[in-house]
Amino acid sequence: MSKIEPSWDYYRTFLKVLNEGSLSAAARELGLTQPTVGRHVDAMEEMLGFPLFTRSPQGLLPTDAARALRPYAETLEATSAALLRAASGQQDTVSGTVRISASEVIGIEVLPPILAELHERYPDLTIELSASDAIEDILRQEADIAVRMAVPSQDALVALHIGAVPLGFHAHRRYLDRRGTPATLADLTRHSLIGYDRETAAIRAITARTPELPEVRFALKADSNLAQLAAIRAGFGIGICQNALAARDPDILPVLADGFAMKLETWLVMHENLKAAPRCRVVFDALAKGLRTYIRQTEVVSQ
Repeated sequence: MSKIEPSWDYYRTFLKVLNEGSLSAAARELGLTQPTVGRHVDAMEEMLGFPLFTRSPQGLLPTDAARALRPYAETLEATSAALLRAASGQQDTVSGTVRISASEVIGIEVLPPILAELHERYPDLTIELSASDAIEDILRQEADIAVRMAVPSQDALVALHIGAVPLGFHAHRRYLDRRGTPATLADLTRHSLIGYDRETAAIRAITARTPELPEVRFALKADSNLAQLAAIRAGFGIGICQNALAARDPDILPVLADGFAMKLETWLVMHENLKAAPRCRVVFDALAKGLRTYIRQTEVVSQ
């Protein structure tokens, strides 16, 4: 291994090739030429003293050594992005970039009006919204603020309990007119149900809390909660969604409201090192206020 440390640009290029599987795709993502990406990889391999990729008909395949380096390169990438966000806000005024992590449903269905109001008050703020059900690590600075549907377990975090979001079975009026409305949980076995494709820890926790649910076959399986919500709205069948989102459409009706109910505990999380940063503080406070208002609406809907 060379005593010369590889440039940070090389690590960024390495990670992009690792993710994209080819020099050309990585070049497009980075805004570089393919020969430049190739030179970065070659230089990094020479400095490290071992190959990172092997060529195959499927593209560039990472070696075991490359896979072992992935988490460290991802940490560098996250740290670099966090550094730029922190540098963008080093002023007395509220400005700069704040990255928010939230689930698909919260990020797309709930946060936009909260962020729109925030933008009106602080036009110099730039918001990066990561709407994904994959959890971004606050401690690794993959995001500045996160909306979580589980109790935060890591230290060095500022965590604020927002409340509990009620969920229940819902279906479009067209579906219920066509197939009838189930009167009991057992009746669900005779209906077209919308559910998950892969069981996650959150789903296992839900099923553990609701042992009364019968064994059912899903007519539509989707990993995306947003896709499940769209299927409910389209009249495909019966699925679980947040009560307040269902109430936005008068044709989306609750099903078995007296026989099934569950709640998602909601937390707002930020690294404690960011609590003094004006840009993060105002975003954190705005999200807390907006989400609490949303939860109060869901409680009204559920009554």
